[in-house]
Amino acid sequence: MKLSKTSYLVITLAIVAGIFISLWVMRGNQVQEQQRLYDELSIAAMRLNNVKSDELLSQQGELERQISQTLSQLEAAKATLSQSADSIAVSGTLFDIAEASGVEVTNISSTYHSAGDWEGVAFSVLPLTVTVEGDIPGILSFIYSLDDTLSTAVIKSAVISIPEETEEGTEEKPSADIQLGIYTYRGE
Repeated sequence: MKLSKTSYLVITLAIVAGIFISLWVMRGNQVQEQQRLYDELSIAAMRLNNVKSDELLSQQGELERQISQTLSQLEAAKATLSQSADSIAVSGTLFDIAEASGVEVTNISSTYHSAGDWEGVAFSVLPLTVTVEGDIPGILSFIYSLDDTLSTAVIKSAVISIPEETEEGTEEKPSADIQLGIYTYRGE
C-alpha cells in the first residue's frame, strides 16, 4: 500500500499534534504541582516565622530577667565585699565571737594584704591565722560563728589539737589553728 504525500503529511501533523498535546498536558501538570509546592512552602515559612519570633521573644524576656537578676546579685556582692577588712575591726570581731563561744583567742597573725581579680571584680584579701583555746564544743561553735558572722571570710583550714591527759594533773586545753582569708571589694 502506497500512501500519498497528503497522507504522510496528515500522519506527520497528527503525530506532531499528539506530541504537542502531550507536552502541553505535562506542562500544565507541572505548573499545578509547582503552584501547590509554592503554596505549601509559603505556609511553612509563615509558621516558621511565627514559631521563631514567639520562641525568640520568650527567650529574650527570660535572658533579660536573668541579666537583671545577675546584675542585682553582683551589686549586692559588691556592697558586701565593700565592708572594711581593717585588721583592728576584724580582731575585735574575733574576740567578740570567742567570748560568745566560750573560748580564748591566744594568737592572731596576719601577712600582708594581697590583691586579686575574679571575673572582672577586683578585691583584696587579708589572710589571718587565729589560734583559740577552750573546750571542743566551744571551739566548734567559734568556727561556725566565724563562718556566719564574717560573711566575706573564707575558712581555708581549721586544725583542732586535743592534748593527751597527763598523770601529773596539768591538763592542756584543746586548741585550734584556723586559717582564713577576708575578702574586700576594691572597686573598679
